[in-house]
Amino acid sequence: MSRLPLEDVRILAVEQYGAGPFGSVHLADLGAEIIKIEDPRFGGDVGRLTPPYAEDGDSLFFEAFNRNKRSVVLDLTSDAGREVFEKLVAVSDAVYSNLRGDVPAKMGIRYEDLKHINPRIVCCSLSGYGMTGPRAKQPGYDYMLQGLAGWMSVTGEPDGPPTKSGLSMVDYSGGLVAGLSLLSAIHGARRDGVGSDCDVSLYDTAIGMLTYLATWHLNAGFEPQRTHHSAHPSLVPFQNFPTADSWIVIGCAKQKFWEKFVDVLGSPAWAAEARFATTSDRYENSADCVRLIEQELARRGTAEWLGLLEAAGVPCAPINTIPQALQEEHTEARGLVVTTEHPRFGQVKQVASPVRAGEPRTEHQRAPFLGEHTSSTLDELLGLDAAEFQRLAGEGAFGAKGDAPWISS
Repeated sequence: MSRLPLEDVRILAVEQYGAGPFGSVHLADLGAEIIKIEDPRFGGDVGRLTPPYAEDGDSLFFEAFNRNKRSVVLDLTSDAGREVFEKLVAVSDAVYSNLRGDVPAKMGIRYEDLKHINPRIVCCSLSGYGMTGPRAKQPGYDYMLQGLAGWMSVTGEPDGPPTKSGLSMVDYSGGLVAGLSLLSAIHGARRDGVGSDCDVSLYDTAIGMLTYLATWHLNAGFEPQRTHHSAHPSLVPFQNFPTADSWIVIGCAKQKFWEKFVDVLGSPAWAAEARFATTSDRYENSADCVRLIEQELARRGTAEWLGLLEAAGVPCAPINTIPQALQEEHTEARGLVVTTEHPRFGQVKQVASPVRAGEPRTEHQRAPFLGEHTSSTLDELLGLDAAEFQRLAGEGAFGAKGDAPWISS
């Protein structure tokens, strides 16, 4: 098998929970060496304790975000822990963190703090609000960002409450933005010999993803609103529709799709009316158009409509549950479920990274136990012998002895 594309990249990840680990797991899948730095004072990444399906520092939540990584425990508040960390910085490409915006400066993990050790080091911070601005010191979570950045105001039914997405899309998008920023900065450091900071935030990500809605508002005063059955703000029809037995998504993004859709409906007389002739006409008369379409679609079940619409080439899809989505034949065909072996959970199945660069990885390693790779990683990368390891352990680099089983590993 050919080498994975990021096998020559080493990243120290001072990360926890969702957004940060989500960003780095894609890099790990692509072959990057992700050395997860976990704080022994708090039992490591808090994701290890996230219910349900959590026990003794193992959780299926943690497994979903941390496959193919190493775990090294370091108390970065101790002199000995900092000593080890700086030695790792000297042989790494990047330090990646997802901490509150003011914390990287306090911890001394910015480029300014580390460039004397490694001038090519990249320091990527993914925080809630960034390292500058009036909210820099505030903790930021996906829920807050979906509210603050306006996402909730356009999610849900018009007569319902503001609604969060069912998935933590700001966290996940922020992780991907951080991964892109990190790789771009590493490329620049290798080209120029000088590293840099990447000040990435969930807030910037959430605002940046307002895209055309923001452009419409900033230039024409448009105010986005929640739409009926998740309708697209300008394309008609392009939304969820009830059928005789469930729901279906239909999207006519082009005139040719509208014409095919009308044909599938049996070309009812109303569809030939001038008020529905063009994209602009349907937008101006959207309420009537949608009402008439709903009446037609209510005559048959979703499966029957899907067969007809797919055969005609009209963009459509069922509204699956998550179990149904995971069982879709296309999910299997695209290799979107990967498997690892775990001594507690047995065979663990999880979704694969959608990032593609060359042939995808075929074998995956479970998420690491807390501190599992502390001794082996320091020996491999730093050449620490047993005596030096025990000296550092005695000075608190890896946590309190009584609570640190990895010290004797």
